[in-house]
Parts: sequence; structure tokens; C-alpha cells
Amino acid sequence: MTIPDPQEEVGAWLRGAQRTVVLTGAGISTDSGIPDFRGPQGVWTRDPAAEKRADIAHYLADPQLRRDAWQTRATHPGLVARPSAGHLALARLERAGRLDTLITQNIDGLHLDAGSSPERLIEIHGTAREYACLDCGARGPMSDALDRVRAGEPDPPCTACGGTLKSATVSFGQQLDPALIGRAMRAAREADLFLAIGTSLTVYPVADLPVQALGAGARLVILNAQPTPLDIHAHAVLRGQIGELLPEVVDRAIA
Repeated sequence: MTIPDPQEEVGAWLRGAQRTVVLTGAGISTDSGIPDFRGPQGVWTRDPAAEKRADIAHYLADPQLRRDAWQTRATHPGLVARPSAGHLALARLERAGRLDTLITQNIDGLHLDAGSSPERLIEIHGTAREYACLDCGARGPMSDALDRVRAGEPDPPCTACGGTLKSATVSFGQQLDPALIGRAMRAAREADLFLAIGTSLTVYPVADLPVQALGAGARLVILNAQPTPLDIHAHAVLRGQIGELLPEVVDRAIA
């Protein structure tokens, strides 16, 4: 009996699907030079204190932690990162009419740089390309805040109200935007094919999206370097480098 090529099989599913929804996590950006969080070489694996900086309660209570966070932002590899082959493959899939909705846990903006449409993209955890005031809600380009840090302001206050600034991202302890999570949940429930790419599927409620898709009858495909809790439920699991696997799958889908 011939064993199906899983990449060819997933490509065929993509060709036949009426509504494909994709969820991406940090694993799609590692090829762009941005480390993930929970992998063997992840930011929080190598530096457990970094996870503390991602907690809003600690961020608000500890001025030194905020100063450290701003220095980290000012030198973060995401400032010069370019889209990976995985980002570019998803943009090609969309242009071919094979991608309905792209949901990302990433805050790096690389899907937009790759050419994914803002209308189809849900940045569920916000964006590091803008700052936000935690007091008055003012927002602006992150580059403006970083220019102030480099000019000598270690913890720049809001120019509108003097409040506390941070990146316009969702930290631990902050609520996701209800409108965005609602839109993502609806997309998952309406999908007939759901791809989870480069995500550990351990952070809720986002990790519930593929569960919602499965419950509505969708096929689930997982592409990730490490095992996930949902592998056992997936219709296909592709293990390896996203930048190698995903372009090949997309080539089969739009050939």
C-alpha cells in the first residue's frame, strides 16, 4: 500500500478547501532571526526573568523592569527582521485565493511586510510597531518612543498625559481585544481547513481556536518543530522547519 506524502495531502486539502484559516505563532518568525519563547532556545527558556517582563502587574509596579524592557525593545532583532519563507508562502497562498483568514499570535508585523492583507489578518496579541499609553490610551509609532529612549529617556512617559507607555501588545494580565478574539473564534468555527503553524498551542484562549475548528468539522493540520497538545487530534502533523515545510506545501496547493 502506498503511504501518502503528507505535504502533497495537505496541498490537496488546501486546493479543495472552501475556507482555510491559519493560526501562526513564534515558530514562523524564528527563520527571520526572532527567537521564540518556549522552544529549546526560546527567550523564556534561556532567561526565565524575561517572562516576568511580559507580565503587566510587574511592568507597572517595577520602574527598573520598565527601563530594562525599553532597552530590550531598542535592541530587539525584530527591528531589522525581514519576512521568512513561511511568511512569504502564506502571502502567496492568499494571493492565490486559498486563504480566508490569517490569525497570528506574533507582534512583529512580518505578515504585513510579506504582503498579507490587513483585512484578512488578525494580530490577536497586538503589535510591537506601536506604543500605547496605559493611562489615556494614546498610541503612536514605536520608533518615536524608541528615539526618546536612545536620546536619554530610560522610561519615556506619555506626551499627552504623563502616563506609562508600553508596546501596543497584550501582556500577561491584560485582556485580549474582545472584538478580535470574537472575530478569530468565528473564523475558526467557519473554517473547513485550519492550519496551526509554529505555535505551541498552550496559550489560551488562542489555543482553543483549533479546538473550535475541529468541533465544527474542519480538518486540522499542525506544522511545528516541537510536539503540541493537539497533535493527537490533528488530521496531519508536519514536523520540522516552517521555512522549509510551508513553502513546499503552498507550492503543491497552488501549482
